[in-house]
Amino acid sequence: MFTRVLVANRGEIAVRVIRALDELGIESVAVYSEADREAQHVKRATHAYLLGPGPAAESYLNVDKLLEVIEESGAEAVHPGYGFLAENAAFARRLEEAGVTFIGPPASAIDAMGSKTKARELMQDAGVPIVPGTTDPVETVEDAAKIAEEIGYPIAVKAAGGGGGKGFRVALEADKLKDAFEGAAREGEKFFSDATVYLERYLPDPRHVEVQVLADGHGTVVHLGERDCSIQRRHQKLIEESPAPLVDADLRERIGKIAVDAARAVDYRGAGTIEGLLSDDGEYFFLEMNTRVQVEHCVTEAVTGVDIVREQIMIAAGEPISFGQDDIRWHGHAIECRINAEDAAKNFAPAPGTVTHYREPSGPGVRVDSGVLAGSEITPLYDPMVAKLIVWDADREKATRRMARALKEFEIEGVRTLIPFHKAIMASEQWAKGETCRDLIEDKEWLKSLAVPKPEPTDEEAEIVAREYVVEVSGKRFAVVVHGEAGSSNQAAVPKAAPSKKRERKGSSGGGGGDALTSPLQGNVFKVLVEQGAEVQEGALVCIIEAMKMENEITAHKAGTIAELPITEGDAVKSGDTLAVIKGG
Repeated sequence: MFTRVLVANRGEIAVRVIRALDELGIESVAVYSEADREAQHVKRATHAYLLGPGPAAESYLNVDKLLEVIEESGAEAVHPGYGFLAENAAFARRLEEAGVTFIGPPASAIDAMGSKTKARELMQDAGVPIVPGTTDPVETVEDAAKIAEEIGYPIAVKAAGGGGGKGFRVALEADKLKDAFEGAAREGEKFFSDATVYLERYLPDPRHVEVQVLADGHGTVVHLGERDCSIQRRHQKLIEESPAPLVDADLRERIGKIAVDAARAVDYRGAGTIEGLLSDDGEYFFLEMNTRVQVEHCVTEAVTGVDIVREQIMIAAGEPISFGQDDIRWHGHAIECRINAEDAAKNFAPAPGTVTHYREPSGPGVRVDSGVLAGSEITPLYDPMVAKLIVWDADREKATRRMARALKEFEIEGVRTLIPFHKAIMASEQWAKGETCRDLIEDKEWLKSLAVPKPEPTDEEAEIVAREYVVEVSGKRFAVVVHGEAGSSNQAAVPKAAPSKKRERKGSSGGGGGDALTSPLQGNVFKVLVEQGAEVQEGALVCIIEAMKMENEITAHKAGTIAELPITEGDAVKSGDTLAVIKGG
């Protein structure tokens, strides 16, 4: 067994891995960027080393610096978590050359499954069903058009090295193919240094069902059942559950065998996930393999009792899996909500900031995986996850009620999060019926209804604040909020009251009023789609802002002429900054 392991990651997954190492009696080595000096994973680890500046390319993705730290720290193995270098075959090979164990699959398996086109070809040869489409890269839009006519629309255009929703575009009709092709290729080049794309038949409303596998170095491969991850925005998951609502025992056995066959086909080792699409008529297609631990591994742990991260470490140390397929039992139902620093009311715009107050829910069947506390900064440099909230109960209905209770208990101030969204989904009829909820997530008016209402300022120059009070009337306790100008006599209206830390300032973080189109988030201008003097319609795409690893499309809030355009590509912008001034309309 290892004596010291370096965790090449940050945030909640780094904390999760460090906990597993603690329980195994293994020393942990954390690494951090300058932006993460006070992060929880740094404080939790046995040892911690600075990698470099905040941007991931200069810290968490700096392989040479990581190798220096590995040598200096004396780490015998590296756990990559998910994201960053977790599915980087070149990094796995560098570790092997240095005599350091990579707690993950062989580099050959990462290579095989890292290219979506190669993976589709391998799976087809292994008898694993794949979504109808190409196994070879598609070179040009003209080639894509010919192939699309054969497959039929709608068509999904995917980057060969894509994942996490990046490099995925859909063309519903032929006239949308060019934009989808170029968009997928652009994101593939930007995020994965590979502009290669391929085509698949797009299934309009399938279930996203994935199967967890474990494989050791002694020939044993087992599956731990399935997870349903159908509730997504921009092809990125928001809510996961296990077991999947529409999967029965027979289907579980069938897709479990598909997953085991897929893992065997690439001589897999460690924890991995076979992702697939389940159609309404029960057809199951291989989508891709994630050669790492998944964000949502927790729900599988809850229903099987298997500690997946601990198994990863034991397998990497050469130990056999301590159980067989027939030993796995599934108990009850688990749900996970990703508590991201995003504003669902603004189409899931990232909402970085500093967490001023943080209190986790607790009680029976409640688990929180997080890397933050009060005072932690959710920086736009990395993904927007604040925490993962996982609940377990005897069945789906009970687990839903438990999740609703836990969401109500979760207190996070200083940043906007997806808690209002998750509350609304848990209370929806679609969720109760086990539907994908895509109609809700794509309904911008429904999303806007989740916004926290703001009081209208009485004076354009006045600062409006909100103060919370608790009062008793006839022996009954009430919570009230009083809105008024800062320093006004309204404060004295309710005696014996302590003002809340919560404050609201006037001003919009969106571009909904007047001529100014303002940025709803902090980030960098990735692309400007208009020129000064251009005529635009309401809803026209003005620019794309990249924040927290997501591209956010900013559209015109009114029709008119672009009178001012103070931004250029590459500019850093803050929430509330003017992106354009639109006159007329």
